[in-house]
Order: sequence, then C-alpha cells, then structure tokens
Amino acid sequence: MKNSKLHLALASAVLVLSACSTMSGPPAPAATRDGVLANDKGMTLYTYDKDAGGKSVCNGQCAINWPPLMAKADDKATGDWTVITRDDGAKQWAYKGKPLYLWIKDTKPGDKTGDNVGNVWRLAKP
Repeated sequence: MKNSKLHLALASAVLVLSACSTMSGPPAPAATRDGVLANDKGMTLYTYDKDAGGKSVCNGQCAINWPPLMAKADDKATGDWTVITRDDGAKQWAYKGKPLYLWIKDTKPGDKTGDNVGNVWRLAKP
C-alpha cells in the first residue's frame, strides 16, 4: 500500500513539473544579437519613428523597402511582444509597442545599414 501511494505521488509530481515547463509561452519572434533585435535568420530589426500608438504607418513602397516582421494569423502576444494588424489586414510583430521591420539593403546577418536612415529609422534594441 505504501509503495503504491509513493508511486502515485511521484507520478503526480512528474505531471506537475512537466506542465510547468511548458507554461513559459511561445518563443519570442526575434532574439538579441550584438545588442539589437534580429529575426530568426540573424537579420537586424528596426523601428520607425513615425509609427505611433502601436500602429504601423509604413505601407506601400515603404513596406517594400522596410519589410515588416510578419506574424502568422494564429501568433499570440507574449511578454513584451505583441501582434498588430496592418492596414491591409496582415499581422506584424511589435516589441514594447513598436512595430518591427527589416531593411532591404541589409544583405547578410549582422548588417545594420538601416540605422538612422532618413533620421527616422532606428535599430530595435531590447
């Protein structure tokens, strides 16, 4: 009898611990590299000074030159990461309320050529 209670207690503990390990939420859509945020391919992310209130105003040609960090339709906010809806209905990731973008002229991971372009584009920093 004691042995079966012990097994039940151990099994319960394992279930609780395994449930806790999956409660941290989904992985962040970007990581910190060399002090800036970068996508899963290591490409630097940027913010746009003209965006306000968590809304992207970079559309059309702007979004061609500065591709948004797109989110999937079922992606969910986690921590400082939020998903915003763009004017065309597509989803985009934002960090601390600022929509995130790539820069078309960055050609390899670690490039940071978009910093301060037009005095309105900034490196996205954690």
